[in-house]
Amino acid sequence: MRHPVLKVAAHLLLCLLPMVAQASGFAQLGRLADKGFLISAEARLIDEGTVLGAIEADRQLSPASVTKSYLAAAALDRWGPQHRFTTRLLGESRPDGDGVLSGDLILDGGGDPALTTEDLWRLVQRLHQAGVREVEGRLLVSQWRFGPVECITTDRCQARDRTANAYSALLSSAGINYGSWCVSVAPGAAPGQPARVTGCDSQAAILEIDNRVETRPDNSGTELRAERITRNGHDVMLLSGQISTNARPRDIYRGSSDPADQMAMTLLAMLDQAGIAVRGGAETTLAEPPAGARSLAEVEGKPLQELLLRVMNYSNNFMADILALNLVETSRADLRLGGAAIEQFVAGIPDHGPVTLLSGSGLTPENRSSARGANALLASMFHRPSLFPSFVATLQSPGNGVMRFIRRGSPTFQHHVMLKTGTLNQPVAVRAVGGYFRTRSGRWGVFTVLVNGTGSTPYLSWSEVLDPLAVDLERMIDTH
Repeated sequence: MRHPVLKVAAHLLLCLLPMVAQASGFAQLGRLADKGFLISAEARLIDEGTVLGAIEADRQLSPASVTKSYLAAAALDRWGPQHRFTTRLLGESRPDGDGVLSGDLILDGGGDPALTTEDLWRLVQRLHQAGVREVEGRLLVSQWRFGPVECITTDRCQARDRTANAYSALLSSAGINYGSWCVSVAPGAAPGQPARVTGCDSQAAILEIDNRVETRPDNSGTELRAERITRNGHDVMLLSGQISTNARPRDIYRGSSDPADQMAMTLLAMLDQAGIAVRGGAETTLAEPPAGARSLAEVEGKPLQELLLRVMNYSNNFMADILALNLVETSRADLRLGGAAIEQFVAGIPDHGPVTLLSGSGLTPENRSSARGANALLASMFHRPSLFPSFVATLQSPGNGVMRFIRRGSPTFQHHVMLKTGTLNQPVAVRAVGGYFRTRSGRWGVFTVLVNGTGSTPYLSWSEVLDPLAVDLERMIDTH
């Protein structure tokens, strides 16, 4: 008779065999666990649910910008691929026979996450077509839907005073140009002269420029440093460095301290260029436009499916969080309410399990999901034929994607995989990736890999994640 201890050991071994078999699917990736990184990973076929590999698939970890896959799915579910956001100019009256509009001109911020100066110029031209030549009152930029939105991440909070990037742009339903200022730096006429700096969308810069860039001789190299600072309550672009006389102009983007104020300054400048005078200057407001206000001009944004291409391909945090705020059905939305709206959508996905989302962008390090949950989301979208084409189109193939760091691995990995990546470096390193793959026999699969560092593993490169993942996925693709 077998000893009871041996029977227990044999039973435990049998129970562990499926786990070992699943983990073996990520034999290369799993080595990161030996270095102290936390991993949640799963790959499985959609048609029959066969798990091809798994490592702690239910572990809750930060998904970083893989969060945007949740946002994209929730947005498509709410509005459909062809939805457009509308921005309007309103007045309490029509212009008189001389083109004078009594009262204020109101921009009703419609929450368009991709509203640019090109759209704004079209809006101004339509106002001109409507006969407006002068506004007796003020230009009021209304962000009553949401904004200014409370910052809950370090980068965005710091950006109220200064920033050296564009990804931490602050949020408003009346934002423009992704919440960032753009200036164009060109060489001066001769070495030793200051560089020539203009706004990207106007000959005269709309914000103040502190230009310390020196022009150097041909082929001497171009090195530019730029920081948007707040000085005496106004945005200032502080530029330094050098530019060669034969260098091409360089566009530089930095987040504004107040997207609605940026809108007010930009729109006022455009109205002036169009020959429409505003006597009372420009202000921002949290008040909803009066119920009797009439639409004088409006412009529709791009279809949602096109917006999501930009959100996902370029991992645009401003656009993602603006879309999440739009999901909130009440005014004065904040990011937590936007995350809760996505969580409510996820609650309807079978077998997903818990999820915590404080934003739609993934810029909030407190977001949590699991590989198994993220795969449930991907599988659910695969089974929605009216939405899946728009959803899968937002993902990149490593061989053709706009992000160069994913162009690695074998041709099989490069051309049989569609993915979204996510990166955070604070408070711990996060490298996350998830999407679809097609096997050699044409079957569809889903995969998600979440790798989080700890206090003792402060750095993680993308090559440490993508290179072993490419080997593991190639094996799954070739054998199925």
